[in-house]
Amino acid sequence: MNDSVDVRSKCCDARDAMDLVRDGQTVGCVGVIGWITPDLLLKTLGERFGQTQRPRDLTFYFPCGTGDAMGIPGMDHVAVEGLMKRIVSGSYINPVHPKTGARPRLMQLIQENRIEAYSWPIGASMHWLREVARRGPGYITRIGLGCYIDPEQGGGKYTTKCTDDLVEKITLRGQPWLFYPTWNIDVGLLRATSADEDGNLSFEEEPIISSNIALAMAVKASGGTVIAQVKRIVPRRSRPPHAIRLPGALVDRVVVCPDQPMVTDTPFDGRFLGIEKGRMGDLPKLPLTPHKVIARRAGAEVRKGELSIFGFGASSDAPLVMAGDNLLTDDNLDEYRMTTEHGSFGGVVMSGWQFSANMNVEAIVDGVTQFDLIDGGLCRFAALAFAQFDRRGRVNVSRFGSANPGAGGFIDIAYSAKRLVFTGTLTTGGSKIVCDERDGKAGLRIVQEGSVKKLVEAVDQITYDVAEGVRQRGQEALLITERAVFQIAADGLVLVEIAPGVDLQRDVLDQMAFAPVRIADPLPLMDPRLFCPAPLL
Repeated sequence: MNDSVDVRSKCCDARDAMDLVRDGQTVGCVGVIGWITPDLLLKTLGERFGQTQRPRDLTFYFPCGTGDAMGIPGMDHVAVEGLMKRIVSGSYINPVHPKTGARPRLMQLIQENRIEAYSWPIGASMHWLREVARRGPGYITRIGLGCYIDPEQGGGKYTTKCTDDLVEKITLRGQPWLFYPTWNIDVGLLRATSADEDGNLSFEEEPIISSNIALAMAVKASGGTVIAQVKRIVPRRSRPPHAIRLPGALVDRVVVCPDQPMVTDTPFDGRFLGIEKGRMGDLPKLPLTPHKVIARRAGAEVRKGELSIFGFGASSDAPLVMAGDNLLTDDNLDEYRMTTEHGSFGGVVMSGWQFSANMNVEAIVDGVTQFDLIDGGLCRFAALAFAQFDRRGRVNVSRFGSANPGAGGFIDIAYSAKRLVFTGTLTTGGSKIVCDERDGKAGLRIVQEGSVKKLVEAVDQITYDVAEGVRQRGQEALLITERAVFQIAADGLVLVEIAPGVDLQRDVLDQMAFAPVRIADPLPLMDPRLFCPAPLL
């Protein structure tokens, strides 16, 4: 059907493009939080359903969490019962909207068990597209064995409506593997910066490329329709060929959205493209809180010249704090090698909703290539957040309490790195902790303890088995909190540092559901400078 499309008809409005989506189809869409999200297309599809109750019973495939459910709602536009039957996503988000106080509609659908919701690791969701594109039987990997995506641990099913097993456990040459069978994707929704009349796409104002190329190829191999949202139409052959990352032969429709922002609250910022240079002194300064203490301590583990990858959440604060402490400067920035799971290399990893794109970036690769690099162990050091950690050395970030964020790139990163740092507070839920000085000494004071312990007897869901990685593959791992630092050994947690000003029994051991297997003797204090407002240097 698509092979006969006249090139002159590729440009259309969003409503005409979304009229191509039929009942029961599978729709794949690119986006990383607010970055590179074709928000107009998703919004129009949701509006079409609201007006006509068509199309119905769609399966949505999001390789990564798409949209931030705030300034760029993304997949929240299509989180409507009847329109969405099933969703498979590499990550979910659950922020409280700062103006309305509401949670994302998608998270409500999941928590109320109103749709089929599957959570895949982003590495698998990216690499799976390549198998669809080459018409392979499926994606095979060892990453995720024993974790929540393993069929013996739930197979990534997030609601009881999920009855199909999308992941299988197989034996190949006497070894267990996870197998993700392929299925067709009927419609692909992409975003780029510019297109010509033939649909050739360039990404000159997009700080990441993500899975745009892989998704388009998977959709075309499935006999489907690729629809691209762009900022502008440019004359054919007005851009050098190497600037065209996706040829028009793989694009069926183009929708122009001239006011598409780079990301929420950022219409455009050349520092994320490497065409402007940001100064370290101009970066946001984090207030002195327990989170800054953790980021400072994590930053001490970052080494010059070592490719370091930072995950979403508290761990991504470390580079900003390093800049604020004059450890990362305009003069030495190029001596560090920082990246994220989404393909930005060099410069400074940003935090919050600007995470994924680096300021002063030097190079950008697509998402599938980036996970090749991650899975190959080329990121030697990784800093990741944690929500729960248990006696057996297993970490959880994917499902806890009422939150269902999924794993994102966590499993691939944690499995493949040599040195690991996990960051987070020791407790959560109403804690009040201050950094102050008593008797001329800087330290930590627990004003009110959190109601929820994060070091638990058993995690709610296994995102990664750290102790197994230490035992079997020689990984080195630390768990850093605001009041204590633990080494993750083969047999459990070893307490190796404690914050000045806290009581070992009351503030640390009593706030754990299990005891450390060992406590260093003597037990060193964390650097008192971590708790002072002045920069470290």
